[in-house]
Amino acid sequence: MKRKKLGEILQDSGHLTAEELQQLFHEQEGKMVRLGELILERGLVDKPTLVKALEEVSRVPYLDCSTIQCDDAVLQSIPKPMAVRLDILPVRLEQSRLIVVMAEPQNVATINELRFTCGKDVSPRFGFRAEIQSAIVRSYDHFESTAPARQPANEAPLETGMEMEFISTSSRQANREAIQEIQAELNQRRTPAVRLVSEIIKKAMAKQASDIHIEPQATMTVVRIRVDGVLRELETVARNIQNSLVSRIKILSDMDIGERRAPQDGRFMVAVGQRRVDMRVSTLPTQYGEKVVMRLLEASAPILSFADLGFPPDVADRMRHLIAQPQGMLLVTGPTGSGKSTTLYSALNLLRKPAVNIVTVEDPVEYALPGINQVHVNTRAGLTFASCLRSILRQDPNVIMVGEIRDLETAEIAMKAAQTGHMVLSTLHTNDSISAVARLLDLGIPEYLIASSVTGILAQRLLRKLCACHSYKQVAPDYGERLAAVGWIQPPDRIAWPEGCNACDHTGYKGRVGIYELLTVDESIRAVLRGGYKPELVRTAARAAGMRRMQDDALEKIQAGVTTLEEVVRVVPMEALSNSGCERCGYELSPAYRFCPYCGTRRGPGGSDSHAGSLLRDAERVLS
Repeated sequence: MKRKKLGEILQDSGHLTAEELQQLFHEQEGKMVRLGELILERGLVDKPTLVKALEEVSRVPYLDCSTIQCDDAVLQSIPKPMAVRLDILPVRLEQSRLIVVMAEPQNVATINELRFTCGKDVSPRFGFRAEIQSAIVRSYDHFESTAPARQPANEAPLETGMEMEFISTSSRQANREAIQEIQAELNQRRTPAVRLVSEIIKKAMAKQASDIHIEPQATMTVVRIRVDGVLRELETVARNIQNSLVSRIKILSDMDIGERRAPQDGRFMVAVGQRRVDMRVSTLPTQYGEKVVMRLLEASAPILSFADLGFPPDVADRMRHLIAQPQGMLLVTGPTGSGKSTTLYSALNLLRKPAVNIVTVEDPVEYALPGINQVHVNTRAGLTFASCLRSILRQDPNVIMVGEIRDLETAEIAMKAAQTGHMVLSTLHTNDSISAVARLLDLGIPEYLIASSVTGILAQRLLRKLCACHSYKQVAPDYGERLAAVGWIQPPDRIAWPEGCNACDHTGYKGRVGIYELLTVDESIRAVLRGGYKPELVRTAARAAGMRRMQDDALEKIQAGVTTLEEVVRVVPMEALSNSGCERCGYELSPAYRFCPYCGTRRGPGGSDSHAGSLLRDAERVLS
């Protein structure tokens, strides 16, 4: 049955005539106002009747926020500029769900933005825009006036009064002089735009952000930061200083401030105390002005061990064995921001010693690692990955790290280097370890060369870790069904759940951990590849050899209380596991098993096991 609209409900109940409704539609044209707000403003229908009709239309309960008292914790989790921009009022937490009054409770984009900002599920209530705006001012003013002076949540300590120093990375004298002028303006605190640049970068550094987004909009400029892989709003900037703010950043980055119609790239460095951060800057013309994204790269970030990165012990042992080989190729795969470079630097840290010559070619060089030779790609000067590799091979290297394999030429040189006594480490952008083979084939590398060169492929993702403030709760039946749908047949009675505190900005998460899938290219995999690439056969042979998928690692981290199902589903494609499970007990089985080790059921033709049995027979035929 078709759901009635607000006007139809009020007209059928006799509260509005057809003429009044048409007049309201005419007034609504060209205005950013909802019909219910216009009816209330005109006084055509009393508020209780209008609220009842709106609840029937939206199926969202009404919450009168004119006298409501909001919890301080939820006000701190949602910045005031964000509440003003979205016309929302965070009210309280109910069983880890954030109750929010919204002018548009059915706006999915707004709900998603709130969910990612606070890290919790959102339960919307509807309210009238004027009431919400008044309540925002009243609630946040009271919160700011009563809250004690405190260091912002989740911020690393920065010494009070510590000034920021801008450092030029350009060889042009003009840029160095311009930065000196900006530094003088900052020290004298005369220019608001310069102070604003400094404050934004300081706040982002304190919150351990990886990126800063400066996004112009119709009435204001929004500044967002990416923390632990998720964007959150930092503050808003008045529209009238947007151009000055962008111009100062472009001057620091040695860009052309007169060019606003084309994208530009640049960089500069900042120093706050002992911390030095390399700022990689990109601009993009948009409808309301230039959008700026700044990536923060710590010049001396700590190199973590495999255990610190979240490697399971068996995967860490196999990784150490692979990189200790005198020759071969290890590929690390995953999307942008999945920690591939960090993994490679950890591997290089294990390999570096006086007897080993390590050379890297990167775009850009992210971390300075003492004891190795790092080359920065410069396409304008003709210094590409391929040209660098040719030169590196004449530098008597033992280990070569290529930042990314992007084309056939680079791939061929890297493959041949892996066959001629060099250990080659590199990255690819693929979804899992097995699809990396398909990516190399798409580039034009033949199967036999992949089989003889590649020794291992590591696929990975990064998941947010639960903060120390997390609690445990009983697993409800519907939640147990969700766990079973992603392969956890017998979920536990209790499971870790995010709560939120000042240390984690009330998101419930702090820091990240990796999940991994390591494909070791042994003789069985090589035989399958030489017989013609078929992903099903490679997957069957890999599973028969004991390869554990990323999804398995993710489920183990949920079980250990490291992260949550919601975080795993956000990051990892959790495909259904029924095709490889036992028909009787449901446990996932390796295709190599002819009998289920849990219940003893024979895996025969038919049902969900017929496909796995067919793949096993194909793999056995290739290997024989």
